[in-house]
This record gives sequence, C-alpha cells and structure tokens, in this order.
Amino acid sequence: MCLHDHDAVTTPPPSGLSRRGVLGGAALLAGLGAAGVAAAAPAGAAGHGGDAPGRVGSLRPTAAPPLVVEGGSVVDPLTGHVVEDGVVVLREGKVLAVGSRDATRRAVADVGSAARHIEASGRWVVPGLVDVHVHANALADVRALVHAGATSVRSGSSTFYQDVAMRSLPDYAPGLAPRMRAAGIFVSPQLGDSALADPDLAPLAALPGGVTSTVDIAHVTKVNVARGVDVVKTRANPRAGLAEQDPTELVYDREQLSAVVRAASGRPVLCHAYSEEGIDGAVRAGVRSIEHGVFVGDATISEMARRGTHFTPTMAAITGMIGSSNPVLDARGRAYTPVLQAAVREAHERGVTIVAGTDSFGTDVDPIGSEVRLLVEAGLSHLEALRAATTYAARLLGWSRQAGRLVPGAFADVVVVDANPLEVADALEQVRVVVAQGAVVRGS
Repeated sequence: MCLHDHDAVTTPPPSGLSRRGVLGGAALLAGLGAAGVAAAAPAGAAGHGGDAPGRVGSLRPTAAPPLVVEGGSVVDPLTGHVVEDGVVVLREGKVLAVGSRDATRRAVADVGSAARHIEASGRWVVPGLVDVHVHANALADVRALVHAGATSVRSGSSTFYQDVAMRSLPDYAPGLAPRMRAAGIFVSPQLGDSALADPDLAPLAALPGGVTSTVDIAHVTKVNVARGVDVVKTRANPRAGLAEQDPTELVYDREQLSAVVRAASGRPVLCHAYSEEGIDGAVRAGVRSIEHGVFVGDATISEMARRGTHFTPTMAAITGMIGSSNPVLDARGRAYTPVLQAAVREAHERGVTIVAGTDSFGTDVDPIGSEVRLLVEAGLSHLEALRAATTYAARLLGWSRQAGRLVPGAFADVVVVDANPLEVADALEQVRVVVAQGAVVRGS
C-alpha cells in the first residue's frame, strides 16, 4: 500500500556518470563500505582479500561453513508432505540433502566435523520465506528483513538504486541480506528528488505536469533497465497511506502502463493499483503482478486468471492503517480490510495466484509470517498461505527451482518455527532459527 514516501532526499551526482558510477553512489547511500559489511555480517560469513576482479573493496565471494539442521518436522510446501525427525544438510550455499536420518546419513558423514549442528526437535522446519514486496534503501533495512525470516525478496523500488547495489551482498557476506530482485526507481508521475540523483533522469524534474507522456514514462523505465534492475515498479493510483491522496484516482491508464511494460524489455512489471479501472488497465497492459488491488473487479479477476497475473494483496499494510491516529487512515483501514479479504478469497477460488508481500519499508518490518497469518484470516488454507510465501512467491521471482522448497540443489535458506504451519495460522511468526545462504542469522 506504500504508507511511506519513496522520494527521500538524495545528493545529486555529477553529470555524465556511468552505470558503475551511479551504482557506486547507491552503494554509499546504502552504507555498503567494505568495513561496514564485514562488521555487520554473521560470524565467519564475510571473506577478505585484495581488489581482484569480482570483489567489492576488500571483500571476496565466500560461502558459509556446512550446517546440519536435525530432528525437526521438515515441511515441503509444494506437496504438503512432512518428514518427521528430519534432517537438512547445507553446504556451499546449497541444500546438499534433506529427508529422514537414514536418507541423509551419507550427506551428514560427507560434511563431517566441519559442520555446525542445530537441534530442531519438537519444531517445524520450512524453507526460507519469500517477501515479494519490500522497500530497502540501506544495509540496516535488509538486515531487518532477513532477521524476520525473509531470505528472498522483491524490491518495490528504492530512492536511488540502493536495491541494485545491495543485490550482490549474499555473495560476499552470506546471511547479511536476503537475495533480492531489484526494481530501482519507481516509475511514477512524480519522481521527486530521485530524479535529481541520476543525470539521465534530471531533465524530467522540471516537467510541469510530471512524468505522464508515454515517451517520458518509457524513458524512466529504460534508465532503470540501464542501471541493471531485475523488475520494474509502476503505479495506476496514488498511495492509500497518505491521507491527503485519493487512492482511487487514476494517474496512469492502460496506454501509459503499456509504455512501461514495453520499455521494460521483458523484465517483469509490478503495479501499485487500488481502483478497478487502474487494476484492469494494468492487467491488460501486461503487468506481472498487481500490488494491493483492493477494488479488483469480477471481469478483471477473470483476466488475471487467464493471463497468469499474480496478486500481492499486502494485507499487513492495509490492516496496519486500522488504529492510526489519523482518522482518514483509520477509516480507510477499516473500510478496505474486509473488501480486500473478499477479493483475496474470490481471486484464489477462481485461479489467481496469491503471493505474500508485506510492503515493509526501512527497518519498520512486518514479518512475512504475519502476512501469511493474515492470508489465512482472509480465507486461504494454511497450506495455500504457506505457498504464498514460498513456492508461489519463488516462482514469481524466477527462483522456482532454487527457493520455496528444501530439495537438493536449492538455496541454503531455512526457517525453524515453534508451531506447525499446516495447522497454526501464526506459526511462521514463531521464528526460532533463520538460516540465509547457509549462514545462521537468528537463533542457535
């Protein structure tokens, strides 16, 4: 729902910067000095060396030592199958083996005494969780996300490509940050100070009506692509979390959104949308996922199911307005929540894939487990809600073979919780251990 301001002030770089120069500035804004990364990384996770190619400052790509998580009930979100007294063996950033003690005996022997062991008896073991809508602009932000259990995320835009700069962190300091699909700068009518921070966008800052022509919209999108984004974020409506804005007003129509999709050159586009007209225009323009989507209509749900458009309802952000000291936001939260819950149920029943995204901003993180609970409260089964934050979300991010399941060759991302996520709605909020890229981030 974007309760926050994407347009925080940044310092304009000199003109004529290369992509490397722009991302260097983004790294500095994110706090990615080599010393800072090394200090913040989990023990033993950051490698050091000279300034050889492929290294960031004095950091070099490294992997966490082997790890064995044993004794817990291991859940496969794809099938719903559970292995009691299961074992997960991690090595070199990947899952080496998973299954019963007998089935994993050889793998445990292979990692030998070099492996760290985590006892998970009486608890439940799930793959690292996937949050498909976050806003991270600094090192502290990504650390908060991974500590809450999100080991893979999709950025919903940053102020100045900080997400692009932070994307490589897992290679240099396992466990410091989630894997990230980066969106760069929000393709929006008002770019704010973000435009001044990129010499290729600065001329648009003087546009009297903002970025509204299809030519200018395509330009902003292409600049993002040139800066190396994985996905593109745009909008159809204003923010619901700003009381002075009307979230049902149309700011980009189907033609304008189509310009974004075309200019994205095959990169998936996610679209912030609330009104039926805005959502429908975005879906028919070819966006990959609808974010928020409160007032999605019947015909649009059918079109989403036909096209395979994903739905990210950001339940935590919508319900989070309830109780706000601002009466407008409180009223919106109370009015929008039941409408969105009904939309989630209807979309799911008609074949639209629901994925979990918290719309967390900065260090103010809604744990992804809370979003899963809210999806259960909206009417999804426990298994479907778990899939929204694992297999379905991984597929949306292009990691269907690496994330969302604990299978040999998958990412070495594990979350241990105190309750059964197939039966208890808030189980994924009861986090005991988080392992990201094979490094223990939380718990022991």
